[in-house]
Amino acid sequence: MQYVIAVFSALLPAFFLVGYVWFRDKNKREPIREVLRGVWNGVLSIVLALIIVTPCTWLQQFLPFFAEGNVIWGAVGTAFLSAAIPEEIAKFVMFRSLVKENRYFDERMDGIVYAAAVSMGFAGVENVLYLLDNLDALLGVGLIRALFSVPGHFFYAVFMGYFYSLACFGDKRRKVLNYVLALLVPILLHGIFDSLLFVMPHITTIGVFLALILFVAFNIWINVMAHKRMRIVLEADKVMLEEQRAEEVLEETPPSEEVRQLEEPQLSKEFLPLEEPRISEETKDVPRN
Repeated sequence: MQYVIAVFSALLPAFFLVGYVWFRDKNKREPIREVLRGVWNGVLSIVLALIIVTPCTWLQQFLPFFAEGNVIWGAVGTAFLSAAIPEEIAKFVMFRSLVKENRYFDERMDGIVYAAAVSMGFAGVENVLYLLDNLDALLGVGLIRALFSVPGHFFYAVFMGYFYSLACFGDKRRKVLNYVLALLVPILLHGIFDSLLFVMPHITTIGVFLALILFVAFNIWINVMAHKRMRIVLEADKVMLEEQRAEEVLEETPPSEEVRQLEEPQLSKEFLPLEEPRISEETKDVPRN
């Protein structure tokens, strides 16, 4: 029974956040089938992350500044090379494979919905593994991860989907930059999140207190910024849909008589057919030489 409670507790926050972002997409919601495909892609991304993490941890050995022997910066290196970089790359690859040829991906908010679905699939399985490994402290670990770790993955996904949608639907001159930001920003946010946690066992009590303040402030900040990005894309999508509906109405409405007359080509007088000259009765009787 304890295992069932652990699995349910681990998956609940992930599915709650998937439902939350799906309901936020009030302009035109995605098919539930496609959202669940995103969650499954997130589950598969764990396998890809495990493959990517091997060369990343190998690389850390050749970076003295981030080597594990360097306590503080070693923790930062581990946060980025063992967690943030492989996990976000894996999620990005699976997210892109989901939306690349997806006919339902036709709005900016769709990018956030699908990125969040992939991320929550990853976070849900990761959460299950953590809770099953900490059954003795199930309540405490489950509560902390439900409040910080799972929402953290959700917020990284919001930024990933936001910049990816900008690359697809925004300014074409910034297309490449937005693609880069769709991967780089989640890596940076994830790396900072984990770095603040990983350094705590290696610093003084005052340092831990300061790190906790920074950690909570950082989570509040990304929460606010992520919701701001959602509001921006929802408003942009609303304007886009209104323009599309207005165009559809114009296409369906038959043109008025005045509009038809304006649209009909008017021939210039010089191109009109010449009228035959009229011959009067008197002219007819005049004999011709």
